[in-house]
Amino acid sequence: MKLIVGLGNPGAKYAANRHNIGFMAVDRIAADHGFSPWKARFHGLAAEGRLGTMRVTLLKPQTFMNLSGQSVGEAMRYLKLTPAEVIVMHDELDLAPGKCRVKQGGGHAGHNGLRSIHQHIGADYGRVRLGVGHPGDKERVAGHVLSDFAKADQGWLDDLLRGVSDGAAALAQGDGPRFQNLVAARLQPARNSGTRPAPEKPAPAIPAPAPAPAVEPASLTDKLRQLSERFRQT
Repeated sequence: MKLIVGLGNPGAKYAANRHNIGFMAVDRIAADHGFSPWKARFHGLAAEGRLGTMRVTLLKPQTFMNLSGQSVGEAMRYLKLTPAEVIVMHDELDLAPGKCRVKQGGGHAGHNGLRSIHQHIGADYGRVRLGVGHPGDKERVAGHVLSDFAKADQGWLDDLLRGVSDGAAALAQGDGPRFQNLVAARLQPARNSGTRPAPEKPAPAIPAPAPAPAVEPASLTDKLRQLSERFRQT
């Protein structure tokens, strides 16, 4: 069994924030893979289902981002899982918008949701880092993650969430490379370049041989002259 956690803040005010891309990802998985309705559990909202052959519980902590570990720790202990069986999906400033990376263990890089999870279950859980880009200035980070995705972001965001859903079964079964390939396939589908190979030039036509000039039939007078000349020669 696996516990897949999406990080975000509860409430309509935050629903479209960059910080809530983790919520968006698990919502997409639940909808596409026929999970049970969301129910209040573990200081969060949980849904149950299967991804491939793996039983999975999806979790959206409702404790606000900075206390996410409380919800994740309670769910992990109740389900009798180890940190290695927990996967957390979260926004990542250090990845360009639309990029996705899988990581097992490591630091929290200042992410408050991960920091809280570290405090409750340690650092050995898996992460799916969903790129939202960096505003370029440390002072603008809070405003950046707590603001909504722009309209211009909707195309790649939808492709990214579809890709996460496409690869969810591979992720649950521990196949990180296949998961990332399926996400990439959504973000960079094979497209017709719009060019076609130039048609082959037809071989130059071989001109038909010129007809031999017509030979005028010899007249009767000419024939008689030719015969007389032959007799003279003999």
